[in-house]
Amino acid sequence: MNEMTDKEMTEEAMIQNAFQELLNDYLATKHRKRIEIITKAFNFANEAHKGIRRRSGEPYILHPIAVAKIVCNEIGLGSTSICSALLHDVVEDTDYTVEDIENIFGPKIAQIVDGLTKISGGIFGERASAQAENFKKLLLTMSSDVRVILIKIADRLHNMRTLGAMLPSKQYKIAGETLYIYAPLANRLGLYKIKTELENLSFKYEHPQEYQLIQSKLDETASEREAIFKSFTTPIRAELDKMGIKYKLIARIKSTYSIWNKMQTKHIPFEEIYDILAVRIIFEPRSRSEELNDCFDIYVAVSKIYKPHPDRLRDWVSHPKANGYQALHITLMAGNGQWIEVQIRSERMNDIAEQGFAAHWKYKEGGGGEDEGELEKWLKTIKEILDDPQPDAMDFLDTIKLNLFASEIFVFTPKGDIKTMPQNSTALDFAFSLHSDIGVHCIGAKVNHKLVPLSHKLESGDQVEILTSVQERVEPYWTGFATTAKAKSEIASYLRKKNRILQMQGEEILVSFFKDIDIKQDPSLINKLLQLHNKKNKEDLTKAIGEGEIILGQIEREAIYGKQVPTWKKYLTFSFGNKPEKEEVIAKDIQPIESKIDTKKTLLLKADELNTTYQLASCCHPIPGDPVLGYLDENRHLFIHKRQCPVATRLKSSFGNRILATAWDEKYNNIFPIIIYIKGIDSLGLLSDITEVFSKKLNINIRDIKFNTEDGIFEGRVKVNVQNVDDVNQIYTELKKIPSIKQVSRIEEE
Repeated sequence: MNEMTDKEMTEEAMIQNAFQELLNDYLATKHRKRIEIITKAFNFANEAHKGIRRRSGEPYILHPIAVAKIVCNEIGLGSTSICSALLHDVVEDTDYTVEDIENIFGPKIAQIVDGLTKISGGIFGERASAQAENFKKLLLTMSSDVRVILIKIADRLHNMRTLGAMLPSKQYKIAGETLYIYAPLANRLGLYKIKTELENLSFKYEHPQEYQLIQSKLDETASEREAIFKSFTTPIRAELDKMGIKYKLIARIKSTYSIWNKMQTKHIPFEEIYDILAVRIIFEPRSRSEELNDCFDIYVAVSKIYKPHPDRLRDWVSHPKANGYQALHITLMAGNGQWIEVQIRSERMNDIAEQGFAAHWKYKEGGGGEDEGELEKWLKTIKEILDDPQPDAMDFLDTIKLNLFASEIFVFTPKGDIKTMPQNSTALDFAFSLHSDIGVHCIGAKVNHKLVPLSHKLESGDQVEILTSVQERVEPYWTGFATTAKAKSEIASYLRKKNRILQMQGEEILVSFFKDIDIKQDPSLINKLLQLHNKKNKEDLTKAIGEGEIILGQIEREAIYGKQVPTWKKYLTFSFGNKPEKEEVIAKDIQPIESKIDTKKTLLLKADELNTTYQLASCCHPIPGDPVLGYLDENRHLFIHKRQCPVATRLKSSFGNRILATAWDEKYNNIFPIIIYIKGIDSLGLLSDITEVFSKKLNINIRDIKFNTEDGIFEGRVKVNVQNVDDVNQIYTELKKIPSIKQVSRIEEE
């Protein structure tokens, strides 16, 4: 009994120490010192979670304290947010209600805790539509108080930092969800430091070997980068000292995830990534009004020392990003012939870059309140979409995701006002961003005074004038080139209304038709008309009648009264009616996975069970040695995907509960066809050298080879059979020994 008491005392001391650290951190900020309410929230949460433990075995209350610390130190929020972070799991995990929180802590904290409770347990539930509905809730709460999402990001960051205690299948689900939603959200809110850590942690759990490899290569090349940084910054320091500017110079190293992402997308090795090092100049401005001038003075000074790249000046100072990010990015040619990016920021700009939207409050009188600006416009757009009664849930998720991932461009109205739009926006998107009425009446646009179609892609600096017509002109094909959530949502909403009107008109014609032939309308007769015109349901039928695609007459009468329809008519309906949707192809040989398999444990993939227990996904063609995961479809068929496969990314995010941790059996013995892509400088006898590597050195038969050269550059695709990733790595090693070959990678079928 004493032992238990000692343990409890030790844990209580640990909890009190953690809370005291939080209080000390809070007291060091510029916020109002509201110690009492924070202590009250801690005592309440500590009592509510008493006896509950996390999966790691530690007392549960340490999690809310850790989240509150992130909210205070890394995002820079005040007492209301710290209290809400301490209380964020109370309603979800205990018998207390939101009303209890409101009675004790007031309406503001209760509203934030309620918002956090609604989106608890991750965005993604059992079904795709439920996931999107939860995501809509998240965004809806976000539009009433941005602190809900900031605390949710802090919660996710702590979960990612302690992910090691979770099951592998849970790790994949949570890491996939983090990359798909939370990292882009953090980016959109300007939390670059947190965004980078979320990406790196997701990468670490999804691809541990690649993570370790890049990390070790970064460690190996650290001293080399340090020497470059020192020699590059020495003349810059001398010039800034001469100008009398207070500053600090920091080396910014590209994150492991960013490096890996670039290696994947560009098909290049670590050694060919030249922007790993960047330099940050953080200065103290002479005054707030001189901040912008100081930025450009520093730019001019360093440009005299090193030659700047003419196309790589990014002026986020005059035109801040939508999330408030400000900096001047320039790329300079260093003495060693390497381009190095230099980011020039004031201390205020650096705070906003590190802490994002919350840092704005630090620079406002009183240190509180919601800031106006581009972010509010974005939140308002989301609210407008949510107000539409029935947008398709997954479409909504995708359109919002598009906006989260996009960078911004700046376009001008005819009067010279600046509008921020997502990258790849079209003239049509711009029309809807001005006003819904302009969008539905637009017929074209003038970009820089030249007439362009609505599908024209806008670029930064374009001046755009929208041409409209009195009549509403929305067409179904517009959805093909609308990219923003607002435009897609408005078009879909308009088309739904138009379809409803056509269906009502069609219904009236149908009622009149049955009245004319003096027969009562019933489901069996409607089914006959559906079969005759190859329509899926009554809504499709009435719409086709309403828009004049189907004209009810003698053929329909004969179908209803049971007479044979002439053969030519059958062909006519198949030619002009809507074709039935293509039936989904499912694996016929693969059996539903047996219930005795424990989906919580890692499943070993054996060669003799291929195409009976599981099937390899055709989108990414995994082979033994590739990091993989399993996906159970709705029929409990198991498909194996590479972990970095784009389809798997979507599945992890959308169907996290169906993801299964899998690993290859060490004795896996089977043959797999792969395609090796080769690129380099054309030289005499190169084809012979390549074929010799496969046939003589590696004793591998070439199944197919395609080879072409243009302007002295050759590209080749070689199809061979291998057993595993080790074979692929051996091919890479041998091919890279040929001096002319500059790039070797494994690609999927084209």
